Amino acid sequence: MREPAVKKTLYWCRECNLPLIGKTCRCGAAGVEIPIQKPYDLRPALAHDHELLRSLLLERYGTDRLPQVVLFNKSSGVDRTEVVIANGVEFGRLSYDPAGHAYTLDLSQDALRFLAPFITRGVVDITAEAEEQGFGNRRLGGKKVMVRTNLSDGPVVVRMKDLLGVGQLHDGGVRVRQIGKVQPESPPDPSWGEAVRVNVPLLKDLERTAVRFIRQHMDDRPAANVSFSGGKDSTVCLELARRAGVKDVFSVDTGLEFPETVEFVRQSGIPVIIHGNDFWKEVEKNGLPRKDNRWCCERLKLQPVKEYLSRKGPCVTVQGNRWYESFSRSTLPGVIVNPFNPLQLNISPIRNWRALEVFLYLWWRKVPYNPLYEMGYERVGCYLCPAMLESEAARTREIHPDLAGHWEEYLVSWAKKKGLSRRYIDLGLWRWENPPPKMCELAGRCGVSVSKKRQKS
Repeated sequence: MREPAVKKTLYWCRECNLPLIGKTCRCGAAGVEIPIQKPYDLRPALAHDHELLRSLLLERYGTDRLPQVVLFNKSSGVDRTEVVIANGVEFGRLSYDPAGHAYTLDLSQDALRFLAPFITRGVVDITAEAEEQGFGNRRLGGKKVMVRTNLSDGPVVVRMKDLLGVGQLHDGGVRVRQIGKVQPESPPDPSWGEAVRVNVPLLKDLERTAVRFIRQHMDDRPAANVSFSGGKDSTVCLELARRAGVKDVFSVDTGLEFPETVEFVRQSGIPVIIHGNDFWKEVEKNGLPRKDNRWCCERLKLQPVKEYLSRKGPCVTVQGNRWYESFSRSTLPGVIVNPFNPLQLNISPIRNWRALEVFLYLWWRKVPYNPLYEMGYERVGCYLCPAMLESEAARTREIHPDLAGHWEEYLVSWAKKKGLSRRYIDLGLWRWENPPPKMCELAGRCGVSVSKKRQKS
């Protein structure tokens, strides 16, 4: 199968210190290439996440110095794992440990160029120990140096004479990742508003292309509409579709939406709200929804929409699917007949947009979006969705303890009936009928047994 033309590189203007969605900045400077990781999606670190990074920096290194413009590049891991991009470099890696329910920020060597003069703690001087252990004239990258320190295990800044580096402290030793001479830099600190300004020409191009695409296909069926979930992607598609002349809009309330989503949909003036089947009745019949058995999508969304549209006849539906959301959507065609409902022709005008383009467009056009994104969520589906990360589940427990608590009670009761421990639930293992190897490994480290056979709900 031919690989789609996804963008595998981020361009960054060194003069303006801003990310670009094209190769050249509005100031005229050529962008510097920054390789990014699969699935190649990039998104801004919004209010809660920006504050999270600052708090982790302050706690570990004694400084909360962080530029306003920070990007996340989603990466693979046991739970939430993000490459942090700031000042035009890979700044570090943010990861969430579902066993310890805690975040860690590992700094990169490049980050020291901007942080070194302000770091007041989290530093391990290995000068004497490295000499004692015979590392004095050898390359230290990848080597473990036993040290005497009162610091807790975790990421550290390493000092050896006039060299600075980064490493990992564990069981009395520092594994040095990288070390070298650091030349401090103080780049400008522009806002996201400036990022929008320098990218306006390409945002206009994206808008024109998407509106033209919708107009090309909106008459392929007798009627056209927009499927609006309350998420950022469907919010952009609603704006684009309205500019293209599509007026009909519908939204599905599964009964499991976050209150913020329900209110945002109401404020958006969506005229048709389709109500899904009763989840609590469905879960008794079908068992737990899982990542590898998401019956909930069919029963709570697809089937109700199919029944609604069957009364309307054949139609074109504008939807917000994007290649970069997941590996499963990375080959999504622009136009496709819905296999679940052949009367519906789905078109995806922003399939080649990254989350970076989505947010820049929303800011440029001053389009309101779901407040959950600013509160620390990457996705804003159902509050108990099995596809949710444990980091997001933890955030839900903070913001909506009543909703999270109700579902947790159900899960604990289910686990008890199955002879499973509470720890099984806490690690999020309930999310799979067949947990993948990374989750089986996590369970093993935590002393939780995972059956090799498919767990029946």
